[in-house]
Amino acid sequence: MAHGYPRRVTQQPAPDAPDTPTASGEPAASGEPTAEREWWDDPALPWSHKPGRADIWCMSAMSVVALYALVMLPLRPVMLGLAPHLSGSLGYRTGLVLVGALAAVGDVWWPLVLVLGSLMTIKFDWVYWWAGKLWGRKIMDVWSANKSERTRRRWDRIWDGARRFETLAIFVTFLPIPLPAGVIYAALGAAGTKLWKFLTVGFISSVLTTAGYMALGYWIGEPAVQVVDTYGRYLWYVSIAIIVGMLAVFWYRQRKADAAASTPER
Repeated sequence: MAHGYPRRVTQQPAPDAPDTPTASGEPAASGEPTAEREWWDDPALPWSHKPGRADIWCMSAMSVVALYALVMLPLRPVMLGLAPHLSGSLGYRTGLVLVGALAAVGDVWWPLVLVLGSLMTIKFDWVYWWAGKLWGRKIMDVWSANKSERTRRRWDRIWDGARRFETLAIFVTFLPIPLPAGVIYAALGAAGTKLWKFLTVGFISSVLTTAGYMALGYWIGEPAVQVVDTYGRYLWYVSIAIIVGMLAVFWYRQRKADAAASTPER
């Protein structure tokens, strides 16, 4: 039989709210505000502190180097065909070989190209040395973040070897060997190599190798000139193909990034 008295309801405690993760990834105590990560606290950046003026300037210089390389990539074939002296003066090996070949058939501008080419070959080396001096091994970790495990192990050995064989390490970057010159220069900056020594050894190495490329062109002589003359007829097609390839790679990477961002997490 039901009575008219109201039933007494026992109130159950509310379940604890999940802890909110902090910027460091650890859960914060309930009620504490979540700390926001500073813009510079990013593993994709080479510093572990709030960047100062030197950090900003060095990063800006590296951006200029990257932009220069990107712009010159499609222009190099054009310069080689239309202005080989300019190509050689900027330190490009094919241009130096061609200037040497032109010297074999009477060209008299090769001494100027030798000096300018030697200087321009080392025009950006100090930027990577500076990056290593400022940020140490962290800069290599940033560069290798998207590389394969095999590449990272190779770069580790190159980093350690550059610190052991200082002068030799600088010289080999000027040889036609597929070595990450930026990693070597950063390793030397991190190891404390003096800038005057770094630039002196670099310039001497540049003069020797620049003269070597020009001597190779002189030895080849007129056949090299004829090859470049033939190439000049198609240089615009080569440049257009390079630009199309760059755009295709950019589009593919952007599409891949968009697809990864739109994939729901499981």
